[in-house]
Amino acid sequence: MKKLVTILFAFIISQFQAQQGPYYQQSAKYKMDIDVNAEKFTYEGKQTLDYKNNSPDELNVVYFHLYWNAFKPNSMMDQRVAGQGKNGDSRLQNDGVSRLASIPKDQEGAQNIHWIKQNGKNLKFEVQETVMKVYLAEPIKPNSSTSFTLEWDAVIPQQIRRSGRNNKEGVDMTMTQWYPKIAEYDYDGWATFDYIGREFHAPFADFDVTIKINKDYVIGAGGILENPSEVKGYDANAKIKSDKNKATWKWSAKNILDFAWAADKDYIVKSFDVPQGPKVFLVYQNNDKTKVWEEAQPYLTKYYQLMNEHFGKYVYPTYAFIQGGDGGMEYGMCTMILGEAKNIEGLMGLMAHEGAHSWYQQMLATNEPMRPWMDEGFTSYAEGFVMNQLFPPAKELPNPFVNTVNAYRNFIKKGIEEPAIWLGDHHDNGTSYTYASYVKGELYLVELGYIMGEQKLAETLKQYYDQWSMKHPSDRDFLHIAQKVSGMDLKWFQHYWINTTKTIDYGIKDVKYDDKSTTITLVNNGQVPMPVDFSVITKDNKLVNYQIPMNMTHTWKEKDVYGEFKTMLYWPWTQKEYTITVPYSKSQLSALVIDLSQRLADVNLEDNVVEVK
Repeated sequence: MKKLVTILFAFIISQFQAQQGPYYQQSAKYKMDIDVNAEKFTYEGKQTLDYKNNSPDELNVVYFHLYWNAFKPNSMMDQRVAGQGKNGDSRLQNDGVSRLASIPKDQEGAQNIHWIKQNGKNLKFEVQETVMKVYLAEPIKPNSSTSFTLEWDAVIPQQIRRSGRNNKEGVDMTMTQWYPKIAEYDYDGWATFDYIGREFHAPFADFDVTIKINKDYVIGAGGILENPSEVKGYDANAKIKSDKNKATWKWSAKNILDFAWAADKDYIVKSFDVPQGPKVFLVYQNNDKTKVWEEAQPYLTKYYQLMNEHFGKYVYPTYAFIQGGDGGMEYGMCTMILGEAKNIEGLMGLMAHEGAHSWYQQMLATNEPMRPWMDEGFTSYAEGFVMNQLFPPAKELPNPFVNTVNAYRNFIKKGIEEPAIWLGDHHDNGTSYTYASYVKGELYLVELGYIMGEQKLAETLKQYYDQWSMKHPSDRDFLHIAQKVSGMDLKWFQHYWINTTKTIDYGIKDVKYDDKSTTITLVNNGQVPMPVDFSVITKDNKLVNYQIPMNMTHTWKEKDVYGEFKTMLYWPWTQKEYTITVPYSKSQLSALVIDLSQRLADVNLEDNVVEVK
């Protein structure tokens, strides 16, 4: 028994020490040679992958993603879409019927692995849907490297979502999630979620990619084109080199999560330099439906300047906006987006969102299959912040995010909300996923600004970038910084907002007027406790703001950009009602208002204002 106790104690200590260990992240270097048969929409690939195990763990297996295996009838993606019916992603189904079920046999996606070797030794591997498990010939010890080589061929799938051939805007090839990609390994283990339709996670890596394709094609990609004078589209004086009617494109990129590209014969390429970087490329089909792209340069220039100033500097030398022909999806140093926008504001809205993913999907590379709200939500916040300045509303809004708050408020009435903490692919309803990830993720920051003050939120976002750019932070890392900057306890807020579907609902219950003062009774009808900003508007248009702290923060908001305020006694979160007395008589008052800035995501506004008559 004594020996058993000793062993258990040693195990517990070792686990504690492991959790306290220093941060690490894996690294990879890809060298790929790709030969494309553009007529048949297939390609052959060779890959050398140098992989560094920076973890304290010995690895006996590795995993690769084979995303294109999802694009075929009866795949896991097809089964999930069929199971969700009309509740699923509208881009994957028509009237509840999965689009994947009708993909013709010759257009099914495929990534056929011929062989894989480790340091020259053949390896056993198993393809499990969109994940390949590889058994190593020799373990990869901590702080050591190994080299993999593999050959494969692939069929470019019918375009269903993100990747594929001949999409609805006529782009020939959108090459995303297109190569065998090693999975991320960290403290949580291997990130081996099957590809069901949502998004991705990967280690930072360097890429050296050579692509042979029919010489009439133009390629847009995320990276540096090393030989622009030998291919079509990038150099007016280019002399296209070809062998058997194929040109060779050479691309490189450092420290990105993924390499993506697209190819079309009708692409044109325009570029310009943003002061203090990056060099921006616009790659799109030149036709009547894409004319609005010609207006983008001044907006994109200001966009990057605003993003660099408020959210941290974009670190890569280039970025490419590529007409991929399906929605919008971010990759390393580029995005694939719909190209046929009706106006510049619509195009810039898409560019602003996908471009902002460079911050919250690339440079701050959270595990999006696990925490989609951190990427999509933070990106949506940055999009809203910048778009409000690029296209100021005709009528001034109370705050840049008021439309998002209103959209959330209306959505809640449907009764189908799902918690933001759910894994991305495991939401039961496509709309619920959107609100959990994009909207509640964005409002997570809006509500934090309301709680701690906008200045503290801005400082939190900058410190988050400074401490965690080019790493893989989690929500715990962000919350640690938010609490440190604000001096507040904020764990309760994150729990309510991310882990539950409980809602905020404060109201003015009663007003009693005296000769020289007015006493207001506020009530908490919701399940999420919050501090309350309360305002008095007098008959002579004087605005007086009061802050009612909520005791769980233990430290109160000091200032905010929405005006000066007087701080009152705190409201215990267990207490249903709260009274506040203001030194104004009824004859002096015009209105009493909860949350004049309209940042509080209160689901019922009917009792938030009292007009004094």
